[in-house]
Amino acid sequence: MAALVAIMIMVSIGTFSWILIKNLKFHPRSSSVVMLATVVGVVATHNLAFGALIGVLLSGIFFAWKISQLFRVTSSLSEDGTTRTNSIEGQLFFASADEFTASFDFKEVLEKVKIDVTHAHIWDISSVIAVDMVVLKFRREGAEVEIIGLNEASETIVDRLAIHDKPGALERLMGH
Repeated sequence: MAALVAIMIMVSIGTFSWILIKNLKFHPRSSSVVMLATVVGVVATHNLAFGALIGVLLSGIFFAWKISQLFRVTSSLSEDGTTRTNSIEGQLFFASADEFTASFDFKEVLEKVKIDVTHAHIWDISSVIAVDMVVLKFRREGAEVEIIGLNEASETIVDRLAIHDKPGALERLMGH
């Protein structure tokens, strides 16, 4: 066992890029935090698996935050003032669902609302719930709502999980 420990220590010393420590301030902050947290986790717990788990979890959190920042909603009103088209761009998932919902004005008096998701992708149940809430709130205000441009994967998850086209959906929203 002692021989294996000695070999692992020598391999670690030989393969570690010591120049990285000097260059930490020039690397992306999230990458530096992941690397340092992984090292601290391994050293503190003496468990490589725990350190790797810390690194993977932090990387996932930083990735979700970064992708949620690439989300945008633009809106245009028709010339007659009766139809508003909301164009969604980016990834709609748990980290961007609140921003999606907050980007709509539900009190604006409209006959028709179009939600164009041609340049978006719907990933999870949180985003499907956000779409449901937006559609049902507009319908409660008397607007006809149309979702256009769903890609095949987004359409599949919306068809399976959404309630906005199911009977009694508006009553369920009113009850909450």
